[in-house]
Amino acid sequence: MNTNEPQILFPFPADELWEKMRELVRAELQTMNRENKPVEYQTQGFTQKPLFKAHEVCAMLQISRQTLHTWVKEGILKAYKIKSRVFFLWTDIEKLIEKDTQ
Repeated sequence: MNTNEPQILFPFPADELWEKMRELVRAELQTMNRENKPVEYQTQGFTQKPLFKAHEVCAMLQISRQTLHTWVKEGILKAYKIKSRVFFLWTDIEKLIEKDTQ
């Protein structure tokens, strides 16, 4: 007997021990996955995203960032600052599109 190896005494073979350990870990992971599902938020009436970033507005309206900046300065489109980010309301974009089509 090698004295350097640790002695582990169980009432069943090592393979059976490892199999039981795997089963316990799998069962615990399954319960954790069931409990930690992300909450799905569904707001009634929203068909569009309410806020858009500047690059999204530029892509949507096919304009440059400089044009968007000019429109904000001239009051054509209102920008809303939240912390360090600038957003645009979908309702404002929609009004701008409707005004251009008329």
